[in-house]
Amino acid sequence: MPRQIISTPNAPSSPLFSQGVRAGSQVFVSGTTGIDPGTDRMAGDSIQAQTRQALANCEAILREAGATLDDVVEVGVLLTDPADFAGMNEEYARWFPNDPPARYAAKLGAEIPGLLVSIRMTASLA
Repeated sequence: MPRQIISTPNAPSSPLFSQGVRAGSQVFVSGTTGIDPGTDRMAGDSIQAQTRQALANCEAILREAGATLDDVVEVGVLLTDPADFAGMNEEYARWFPNDPPARYAAKLGAEIPGLLVSIRMTASLA
């Protein structure tokens, strides 16, 4: 099955990985942080601000692939500090208020100054 690389200027990018990949009816969104693509800086110092921006970045990648948040079947959340779990959930619940996708959360192993959260998604267009 051929794969399609997904790229948008509306989310942070790196030469080291694709923002997303569509393979058949599946869309895989790479781990995305709370960097504002307009400024190339973290969207804020709080877990809520970075979660909001990371989810907006994921949504932009999904949209470029022809998907929406309603198509998301799994979300992975990596937190720098597990104590931020409640704050992340506070913002996350606004994006998936009903019938949320499957999700996991874990501690982010890499320590990157200022980074609080990284979020990845898988969507199904079937």
